Amino acid sequence: MLRRRHLGRISFAEANDFQRALMQSGDDYVLLFEHPPTYTRGIRTQEEHFLVSPAELNAVVIDADRGGDVTYHAPGQVVAWAIVTVADDPSAGKAHVTHLEDAVIATVKGVDPGRRLGDIGRLDGYPGVWAHLEGRPAKIAAVGVRTERNESGARRTLHGVALNVDIDLSGFAAIVPCGIPDKPVASLRSLGLDVTSLEVEERLGDELSARLGGPGSVARVDRSASTTSNERPLLRRLRKAGVDPDAGISLHSRKPEWLRVEARMGEEYQSLRTLTQDLRLVTVCEEAGCPNIFECWADGTATFMVNGERCTRACGFCLIDTRKPLALDPTEPERVAEAVVRLKLRHAVITCVARDDLDDGGAGAIAATVRAIRGRSPLTNVEVLISDLKGDPGSLALILDSRPDVVNHNIETVARLQRAVRPSAGYLRSLTVLARSAASGLTTKSGMMVGLGETPEEVEETLADLAAVGVSIATIGQYLRPTEQHLPVSRWWAPTEFDELAKKGERLGLKRVQSSPLTRSSYHAREALSDATPVAAPTRR
Repeated sequence: MLRRRHLGRISFAEANDFQRALMQSGDDYVLLFEHPPTYTRGIRTQEEHFLVSPAELNAVVIDADRGGDVTYHAPGQVVAWAIVTVADDPSAGKAHVTHLEDAVIATVKGVDPGRRLGDIGRLDGYPGVWAHLEGRPAKIAAVGVRTERNESGARRTLHGVALNVDIDLSGFAAIVPCGIPDKPVASLRSLGLDVTSLEVEERLGDELSARLGGPGSVARVDRSASTTSNERPLLRRLRKAGVDPDAGISLHSRKPEWLRVEARMGEEYQSLRTLTQDLRLVTVCEEAGCPNIFECWADGTATFMVNGERCTRACGFCLIDTRKPLALDPTEPERVAEAVVRLKLRHAVITCVARDDLDDGGAGAIAATVRAIRGRSPLTNVEVLISDLKGDPGSLALILDSRPDVVNHNIETVARLQRAVRPSAGYLRSLTVLARSAASGLTTKSGMMVGLGETPEEVEETLADLAAVGVSIATIGQYLRPTEQHLPVSRWWAPTEFDELAKKGERLGLKRVQSSPLTRSSYHAREALSDATPVAAPTRR
């Protein structure tokens, strides 16, 4: 199965960790995206090929494990990486490069039917794709790949091609591009072809898919440009993503029978509420208006929210307070641990608001809470439900090093709707957080909502991506609109549809899929961990 993903603008580090996770999966992937200004050193880079000191460049400089020398990436350049299984043969890498170059050549010829760029093809002795204008070669696409065996023994490819469409070529002036001093770099725009990066990306995706495994499945993030309108931004973004907010279900419409929850404010519920008030703790159960609060609290379980109760993001589905956050309370980790002890919890869930105002995104305080619980109640399983921490690997490492039993980060929705649902986050970034967690050896979990305008096929593709990066547990639940100011519900998914999603997710390789109308991230969390790790929990240190 070839899965094709159009990911928008992403950092090299996140793309690289994502492809490393995909390398271990059984599915083949083609990733198409662009980078912010970035210089990458291939394994054969010579430092004298930097004509300006790397420290003085106004761009990221990073080492890459691909072949080749130094090159430059920036908006206006279409990057395509192929993570596919090839024959276990020494010639497989060369044959794969030929496929990539052929796809680029066909793409450029397809967007240049009048042949204004002259002869497009190869140049003897030099990798990549070249334009030959009046006998003068100019490089329009660089190629750098590697192959290696994954843990299953399959030979897989990494990295790929970068095609210059309308990139600012001045960035190449700081280096000897690809170590070739006597031949210029060009773009389709500099050679006189008026075509957009999105047009080229789409065609290149088609050409690569045709050569690497057929049409397969396709998922795209929303890259539509912003426009001025009197409509509220969250509705405008939803409309751009292809969902008509006016066709949504009214907040005041009667819910289906399967979404009606009986309030059960018994002794257990009241005692837990008294405890959280006594210890000055915040539960996401209350703050987010969770429909399962009565069931979970009656069972003596709760999800504690740390790092305050004010979030620095304003997602279109969330009820959490978005006023300016307050300073962190250093006593909070111990107060959470005290609650875990008093409740005699076997499984504690610690979630958080996004704290983009903090250098570590609040990761240090989450890690401190994990350690506090470990110190007071060492037999309690600890699950953390975290933000994306702005994609910072150092911040994430603080949490991973505290060794929680489960790391949970929600993908929330399908690729197409990410910008509408959570404009401060990203599909690839979330997958990278999950990939890094799984690579650390921790049980990794994610969740999403349905009912925002996604299709069943898109949900299945998202589940496939979660499985491919090493996620073990997934949760799927019906989106419920908190207020008129939030995104509308597109439709109610039936219980039988949730059952089918669970079956599909487990067929795709997820160990446990908790899927029902009322499922939320922490719903039946202890049971899900037990199902996903039937032999033993991860080793603690």
